[in-house]
Amino acid sequence: MEASYFKHVLKFKSPSGTSRGVLKTKDSWFIVIRDQDRIGVGECSLIEGLSPDPLQTFEKTLNEVCKNIKFGLDYFYEKLSSYPSILFGLETAYLSLKSASPFLLFKSSFTKHAANIPINGLVWMGEKKFMQTQILEKIKSGFDCIKIKIGALDFETEIALLKNIRKEFTEKDIEIRVDANCAFSFDNALEKLKYLSDFSLHSIEQPIETGQWENMAYLCENSPLDIALDEELIGLPNGDKDKMVSAINPKYIILKPSLIGGIKQSEEWISVAKKNNIQWWVTSALESNVGLNAISQWVFNKSLSMKQGLGTGQLFSNNISCSLYIKEGCLYYNPDTSWDLAFLKRF
Repeated sequence: MEASYFKHVLKFKSPSGTSRGVLKTKDSWFIVIRDQDRIGVGECSLIEGLSPDPLQTFEKTLNEVCKNIKFGLDYFYEKLSSYPSILFGLETAYLSLKSASPFLLFKSSFTKHAANIPINGLVWMGEKKFMQTQILEKIKSGFDCIKIKIGALDFETEIALLKNIRKEFTEKDIEIRVDANCAFSFDNALEKLKYLSDFSLHSIEQPIETGQWENMAYLCENSPLDIALDEELIGLPNGDKDKMVSAINPKYIILKPSLIGGIKQSEEWISVAKKNNIQWWVTSALESNVGLNAISQWVFNKSLSMKQGLGTGQLFSNNISCSLYIKEGCLYYNPDTSWDLAFLKRF
């Protein structure tokens, strides 16, 4: 058994805005494991400013992982606790290696093209007209759930956008989720949440910065709008999962395997959520189609009751051609469509 890795810079078709800035590219690394005539591939996806992986030692750590690949996945779990994206890449690479096909990790009716995964349509931050255009495009293409990133425009403009949507579409027509990406200060957060609640929103993700458990608990208790925790889960020590959820008591938690330590850690978060009567959904973290494929196949088997955040595969101009596609607000896997294995041979 041997392993190697290579870097792939994903290029956005259009610059994508968040409260942390505008994204034009996004780095991923692929781990490739070879064992005789079998091959496994996994993706380590980083988002600068959000991923907790230490960037200075990232490639050095990847190199050490490849040198020690023969020791197996269990060997790495504790050693790589500070590198959640590498853990996710390793998990999926080993699953890929054991599978009959490198990209068929979890067999199900989803991978047989007999079922789909309902997803939300993502609307990026930008000028008002740009955001209006995105919203209309998502609705026209069949999405009945949209997620709008807020916090970059002035609050009045964002309120006006929501008001315009609700003039035309009721909450029965379109479910709206908003994501503040920690953009609000605690001092004005509750007032903003009250304004936002006028538009029959499903939820808001991470209204304030992480680590303010007491403040976030206050908002969760007093907000008329349901709160979902996202960044709050990133970089949290294993022993603090129950402690954080019990202290804050959110309505929802959002799982991003590349940012919280892969599938094993995501499974642990789901157990914590169930124990505390908290609902959850899974969101991709700007992975290429390799990582998105692994997440979607895994999550399909979790008896889903909510829209998932797995619509990011169409963002990049140089993504990996694959079996995934989106139609009318749902993610599908077509096994008759071939994956582009050439990307593995180019490096």
